[in-house]
Amino acid sequence: MTVMDATIQKSDLNKKLTFENSVIEKIAGLVSRNVDGVLSLDGGMMSELADRFSKTTDPTKGIDAEVGEKQVALDMEATIEYGADARQIFDEICSRTQKAIKNYTGLDVVEINLNINDVLTKKEWEQQSTRKKDDIANTVNDDRVE
Repeated sequence: MTVMDATIQKSDLNKKLTFENSVIEKIAGLVSRNVDGVLSLDGGMMSELADRFSKTTDPTKGIDAEVGEKQVALDMEATIEYGADARQIFDEICSRTQKAIKNYTGLDVVEINLNINDVLTKKEWEQQSTRKKDDIANTVNDDRVE
């Protein structure tokens, strides 16, 4: 084998970069949570159950991604602030999410579906969040903790 042959073989290398759905969901979640007017991204029953046993917020909560070889589709669930323009929030989520996913992965976002499942004032949301944490803390019974 000559040096020339080795160079040709290296250029014939098959390469493939793939991403787990959870990676795309995490990018979309981190970006979307920073949009003004978004109070939270909410998951279904399984996400809520998982949160009861975790001290941290899951950045993929409320987001489902379908990842192909070159494209991504996203379904999202959100609670937004009362009085905020839902259309503006949606446009901002779409813009930021598309840009971030393209920059980080090279994938094109071809579909984003956002379902607004609740509208709360910031005060209501803070009270509800605190109450949920208190309810969870009060229902946990562990003999190992005194």
